Amino acid sequence: MAMEQVRMVDTDAGPITYTLVRKRIKNLNLRIGPGGGVTLSVPLSCPVGRGDQLVREKCGWIICHLARQRQAPILPPEGSRAECRQALSESLERVYPLVAPLGVAMPELRIRRMRSQWGNCHWRQGYITLNTALVRCPRDMGDYVALHELVHFLHPDHGPGFYREMDRLMPQWRERRKKLKEYAAALGRD
Repeated sequence: MAMEQVRMVDTDAGPITYTLVRKRIKNLNLRIGPGGGVTLSVPLSCPVGRGDQLVREKCGWIICHLARQRQAPILPPEGSRAECRQALSESLERVYPLVAPLGVAMPELRIRRMRSQWGNCHWRQGYITLNTALVRCPRDMGDYVALHELVHFLHPDHGPGFYREMDRLMPQWRERRKKLKEYAAALGRD
């Protein structure tokens, strides 16, 4: 059972209003919602002053993310599940030929709405999951995420080998990742 309280704290950058949510968790979790609402979830035993202190400490981060949301591009609606599957399948098919010669089998594609990831790879089970929100972004963003997940079949971690392979297969991947962060703000994500 969560208990909510709206609070306002003075920071170096001015007052910040946030919602303090007490619930059965272990850590403090600070989030900026799609509409610009600031929410801090805290353990039931956490003093209110600790929440206020964290908001003061993170005021720069909060202001930066709120500004990014205001500047975020306007995105089209997501579309139906079938449309999402079709678009994400096309992204996977466009980039798969880059890894096929390296011995990567075509993975099963799963799609779902994810809150904190654009995609993930389950290399042992032979499938990748792509976030349906990618269909709201330019096509090259979906291609970048699909390739990122495919490269995990070669390098399961984000070590030097992973980045070398990304550089070789998609030299502009860093620019795409940077641009994707702008769309994350529009979707209310980080």
